[in-house]
Order: sequence, then structure tokens, then C-alpha cells
Amino acid sequence: MKRFLTLYALSLILAGCSDKPPSLKKNELQVKHKDNKLTQNTTHSFPKSKPLQPSPTSATKKIILDVPLISQKPELKYGCEVTSLAMLLHHAGVKVNKMDLASEIKKDPTPLSTNKSGDIIQWGDPKEGFVGDITGKNKGYAVHVQPLQELMERYLPNRTVNLTGKSFNTVLAQIKLGKPVVVWTTGDYRLPDRWESWKHDDKKITAPLDLHAVVIVGLEDRYIYINDPLTVKKAHKVSQDIFIQSWEALGKQALSYR
Repeated sequence: MKRFLTLYALSLILAGCSDKPPSLKKNELQVKHKDNKLTQNTTHSFPKSKPLQPSPTSATKKIILDVPLISQKPELKYGCEVTSLAMLLHHAGVKVNKMDLASEIKKDPTPLSTNKSGDIIQWGDPKEGFVGDITGKNKGYAVHVQPLQELMERYLPNRTVNLTGKSFNTVLAQIKLGKPVVVWTTGDYRLPDRWESWKHDDKKITAPLDLHAVVIVGLEDRYIYINDPLTVKKAHKVSQDIFIQSWEALGKQALSYR
């Protein structure tokens, strides 16, 4: 039973930024798109979830920015981050193709290593570059805000705004200024409750099993509006309080421009 549960959990992490659960064949892995939490011999640890920031008690004027919706499918199974960046850049007037961004994003070439049970032993660090194959033709995983910011700087030099670690109210302030924000969350925008871990050099990476990246494009009272590259929903309404929990658990990562 323990071995079955291990394989089942691994099949979840190897599902990718995908709307279909993977089929786990013998000696075969499909990689789930998730983020990472560095907890050993590193300064990259995600902060523990803090009490939710209170939503505005008074009515907030509805704001929805017209941000072009771009789907990561079918070419980029694990490419929610670069596809979200493509939406952001299009809003800024830079008509770049998501495939160009996928090609240009920095990669961590560390190969995937597993044991006989299929557990991940060693792999890359999303803080250093995209881990695995972003297209999904081979195993793929995720990338964090730093490599995405570096890529964004090529297209908007000196205009990139990294809001990582700031309050969610600071993120919403960008929307009020007319600027969308790429943020890291989960597939259902809720607090992650399943994790996997592996080694990378002398660090231990612990990864939530349901990572995703979307673009915040609007706000209204206790809600936000997002463009989701996986579900291909434009200005999708989501509870702000619920969303904040997942965003904080994934390191409060946020990227915008000025």
C-alpha cells in the first residue's frame, strides 16, 4: 500500500500545468508543473503562510484591464509562466510570441533522477531556470520569478517591477495603475496541500504538487480577475481571500512593469 501511495503521489506531481490527470505507466514518468520551496542549506525558503490580509471593507470600484488572453496549449504543456509573461508583454505593447519566450527562458539543465520506486531523487532548481521540458514532450516542471524577470528585462529594459515579497495590496495597487501582474498560485487557486521533494546540489527542494501562474487583470471588492493560460479564461472572477492563501504559500511571487 505504501508503494502504491508513493506512485500515486508521484503521478500527481508529474501531471504538469495540464487539465488532465496523467496516466502513470511502469517505469515511465509524466512531470507535473509545480513550484518549489527550498528548505535545506539555502536562503530560498518560502515564508510560512501568514494571516490573510483583510480585504477592503468599503466597496472598491471595479477595474478590469484589457489584457490579451493567450493559451499555453497545445504547444507548452508546462509553459504557464512564459505564456502569462507573453500576455503581460502584449499589454505593454510588445508583440512577442510565447514560443520565442519558451525558447529564450533560462534553463536549469540538471537531469531528472529517480529511484526504483519512481520517486524523484534529484532535479533542477526553478530559481535558476526552467526545470525539464517546457513543451511536455519530455518531463517538465516550472520556473520561478527571477529567471522570468531576467527574460522580461530583454523586452522591457528598466521597466520590470518585481513585487515578490510585497503585500497583496501592493500587487493590487499595480492594477489600479493600469498594469497587470503575473503571479504564482495553484491550479484551483487554493492553498496547496500536497508536496514532493528532491535534491539539487546541496539543497533540498520541496515542491507543492499544484503550481500554476496566471495574470491578475482586475479587481472588485473582495474579488480579483485573472487571465488563465491553462483554462483559457479571460477576466475570470476569483475570491481574493482564497487566492491570497495560495499566493503567499508559493512565496508571494509577482512580476509587473511600469
